[in-house]
Amino acid sequence: MARTPAVKTPPANTEYSRDEWDSVDFPELTDAELDAMRPAREVLPEAFFKAIEEQRRGRGRPVVENPKKQVTLRLDEEVVARFRESGKGWQARMNDALRKAVGL
Repeated sequence: MARTPAVKTPPANTEYSRDEWDSVDFPELTDAELDAMRPAREVLPEAFFKAIEEQRRGRGRPVVENPKKQVTLRLDEEVVARFRESGKGWQARMNDALRKAVGL
């Protein structure tokens, strides 16, 4: 079932004319509206900011005990092609081959 968009009408208690309201999706705030604004910390509960901070901490890669070291390495084209032919995960297989070659 298709929804019909709601007709946008200016709120009764604003200073905007119908033409001003229809000319933009988001009309500029008036000086009175700007003066009435308060910082988010004054308006929202402390639990909101705690939840936001928890969400931010959960992002990114997880911390690992022995992280890999990124290096730039020049290899023969044939060597890279052979590992890439083996499909997804070829970098890990190359790492395993290097570990085996050095006796780790």
